[in-house]
Amino acid sequence: MSGSFASLNTALSALRYNRAAMDTASQNIANVGVEGYTRRRVEAASAGTPTTPAMWSRNQDPGHGVTISGITRMNDAFLDARARAEHGKQSFLDVRQVVLDRLDSGIGEPGENGLAAIMGELRQAWSDLANNPTSAAARSQVLARGQAVSAALGLQARNFTVEAADQRVRLNVMVDEVNSLATDLAATNKAVAATTLDGSDAGNLLDQRDLLVLRLAELTGGKATGNGAGGFDFSVNGVPLVTGSHAGRLEVATGVTPSGDPDGNPVSFQVVHPINGTTAVPPGVGGKAGAVVELLDTTIPAYLTGLDTVARTLADGVNEVHRAGYDPAGAPGGPFFSYDPASPASSLAVAVVSSDLVAASALPGGVVHGGTAARLGELASAETAYQQVVNTFGANVASGRRIAASQQMLTQQVDSSREQLAGVSLDEEMLSMVQFQHAYEAAARVMTTVDSMLDTLINRTGLLR
Repeated sequence: MSGSFASLNTALSALRYNRAAMDTASQNIANVGVEGYTRRRVEAASAGTPTTPAMWSRNQDPGHGVTISGITRMNDAFLDARARAEHGKQSFLDVRQVVLDRLDSGIGEPGENGLAAIMGELRQAWSDLANNPTSAAARSQVLARGQAVSAALGLQARNFTVEAADQRVRLNVMVDEVNSLATDLAATNKAVAATTLDGSDAGNLLDQRDLLVLRLAELTGGKATGNGAGGFDFSVNGVPLVTGSHAGRLEVATGVTPSGDPDGNPVSFQVVHPINGTTAVPPGVGGKAGAVVELLDTTIPAYLTGLDTVARTLADGVNEVHRAGYDPAGAPGGPFFSYDPASPASSLAVAVVSSDLVAASALPGGVVHGGTAARLGELASAETAYQQVVNTFGANVASGRRIAASQQMLTQQVDSSREQLAGVSLDEEMLSMVQFQHAYEAAARVMTTVDSMLDTLINRTGLLR
């Protein structure tokens, strides 16, 4: 429709659009610090002339202004999916690396207070006794060094055992969080579908949806897929956990009891189907939960097994030589160390209760001799075994750091790409505010001008003066 009154409508549409654009920019600025907020942009379309002309005429209208076609969330589905995948991998590596670094600090190798140094001091104490078999102080020193070795082995074993107990409790907490997030995601899916049908803006719900699936991916390494109604379905290694508005449950099937105790089996999971209630076992779990499973099933047991081997090698080697020796009274030596075969490292203890029972002599009859002590001073098989255990663990720690650092660069690159699109830039929003402000003022000026023209046309046309 042409005419002066149509020009007023054109100016009015511009005022409405620019006001909505300024409101959207201010909304972006207000939410710049809100986690998960995705930048919005007002989409506009020209309200043009009719596209189908009459048979004998052509429409000459310049247009009918501007219309708001919608408000767009500035996100990219591919980048979002890639970010979830990379965050799942990063979470796995970060959790594993933090625990490995903590355990590595507790080992304390190499160092003057490490187990290797303490075992070396025990051998030196035996050598000192071999050089001075009649010295009571040297005998007491052997007992003290033996007790120090058993204490150091027990401390390392306890550190790893306590860490395993903490990780079992942590795993149960993670599973509870996963189930809570799954319930929230199902409710959000339902709300998104209802809001979309109503024609309302579901931007805040979609932001919440994206945060939920990102957190689920970090915890389980699972995958989110669109369900066609604006929501996300979520699966753990191919096993459905959330389907539309229905949420299933992730459960620890074996390995960890609800109270956090071990049950003697490897850790495994099962997922209760969100719709039919059947259970399925996912082939594996990634993310933070996957890292905890690897620590509980592989990393910590492997080190404890190596530590038990060290304790057994030390005790059996020393006991064999010590039994072949004789104490100052000429009696055969007994076992120097004792341990529980089920857990040698944590139970290792000095069995000799008095320095007078230390068998340093290789000759019977109370002869002053240091042959047995000299042999014990040369016994280094346990130190060699311990060095192999520590080197293997140290290599795993160093390798984990490198892999985590490499993954961090990739994750940051993906996050940076997402931030460039979805993140709020205050400078950009301020420029948009100024741009839309000037456009609003120009539209208002058009309306003022048209009003002046109408005033002249209506009130002054035909007047002679």
